Amino acid sequence: MAQTLQLTLVTPERALADERVDEVRIPGLGGYFGVLPGHAALFSELGTGVLTATRDGGVETFAIAGGFVEIRDDAVRVLADVAEAPPDVDVARAEASGKRAEERLGDGDGGVDRTRAQAALERARTRSAVARGNRQVLHS
Repeated sequence: MAQTLQLTLVTPERALADERVDEVRIPGLGGYFGVLPGHAALFSELGTGVLTATRDGGVETFAIAGGFVEIRDDAVRVLADVAEAPPDVDVARAEASGKRAEERLGDGDGGVDRTRAQAALERARTRSAVARGNRQVLHS
């Protein structure tokens, strides 16, 4: 039997995953990183992006924004501020949020908090991508 990892994905509101997987791809604060069985112990801050879990050739995706991940003893514990599985994403709401963020970023008014608007745009794009079955998100 091939070696696997135990993936646990929780938010403050609920648990989304607690299962054995072959591989996990995680959006870290500094970029994506992959986790295979035997990975070195690690504690990292999460960024915004698509978490993918591979098992028996199939792939599960989750939209993730913020939080932490701990990797130890072939266990990946993701404590996300926000996480959604594809069926949970309200696509219309995500697209409307992205449009509002793009408008704020395009606004010449100096009163716009560009950091917050960019973060909102990344979250909206991630949510839309997961809902549509995409595993990658292009952030500007």
